[in-house]
Amino acid sequence: MKISIGNDHAGPDYKKAIVQFLEQKGHTITNHGTDTFDSVDYPDFGHKVALDVAEGKADFGIIICGSGNGIAMSANKHQGIRAALCWIKEIAALARQHNDANIISIPARYTSIQQAIEMVDAFITTDFEGGRHATRVGKISC
Repeated sequence: MKISIGNDHAGPDYKKAIVQFLEQKGHTITNHGTDTFDSVDYPDFGHKVALDVAEGKADFGIIICGSGNGIAMSANKHQGIRAALCWIKEIAALARQHNDANIISIPARYTSIQQAIEMVDAFITTDFEGGRHATRVGKISC
C-alpha cells in the first residue's frame, strides 16, 4: 500500500514511529512532514498529503499536528478528501467503516505514540462497509 504522511512541528516523533511501523509491514511511504521541532505551518503539509490521496498517488494519508484539527481542516478543503480526526483506535476504525475516510488526522498533543500506531493500524486495515453509509458519504462533497 502507498501511504502519504505529513506533520507539523508537533509530530516528528510520531511520524518517525509510524513510518517505521508501516515500512516493517511493507508499505511505501511518501514523507511530506517536517523532521524538526522548529515551528512550521500545518496547512503546507496537510495540502500535500491531500493532493497525493486525491490524485491517486497514495491509497491513504496520515496527517499529524498538535490538536489534529488544523491540519484536518486544511486537507478537507480538497475535493474527494475525507480526513477524520481520531483519538482512539475505535474511532479510526469507524472513520473507515462508516465514513470511508481516506486520511487519518492524529492529535499529537493528546495521544501517545503507541495510540497513534494502533489508530493507523486500525485505519488502514478496516474496510468501508458501504450500504447505507455509501449514500451518506455521497452527500459529503459540495
